[in-house]
Amino acid sequence: MSVAFTRENDLEATAADLPDRPISPHPNLVTASGLAALDAALAQARADYAAAQLGDVQADRTAMARATRDLRYFSARRATAQLIETPADPQTVQFGTRVTLDREDGRRQVFRIVGEDEADPAAGTVSYVSPLAHAVMGKEVGDVAVVAGREVEIVAIAAVPEA
Repeated sequence: MSVAFTRENDLEATAADLPDRPISPHPNLVTASGLAALDAALAQARADYAAAQLGDVQADRTAMARATRDLRYFSARRATAQLIETPADPQTVQFGTRVTLDREDGRRQVFRIVGEDEADPAAGTVSYVSPLAHAVMGKEVGDVAVVAGREVEIVAIAAVPEA
């Protein structure tokens, strides 16, 4: 038989067998902006799925697999999302608040505690299940917490206006 009629490694079929995106076992807490981002991601996943259906599914199984996987993930995350409102004048560090702390080495760090899907440390947001968030949750201005074995002092707590 000619090699032209045999299937070597079908990379497209292998790529189309994408594993599901992992879903956290923690409650899916979200801020208002996190919920809006989740709604946008779900809408995009639906659009990508519809576009993949219009194309030649056999020719581009990877696009269909990716669209299906993302649609499952964002549908599940949206269905389990729990909107948490941040108080207007928080007295303690809690979900949704912006926290300013001073480190022992003189550095000042500012971050907001948010849901897992909206966390982006480079953008100044950390997940509520992160060790940093756990260390400061429930603390007040002036309290000291231990983060990565070093003391930090909470110097400000603020609500973040949602758009």
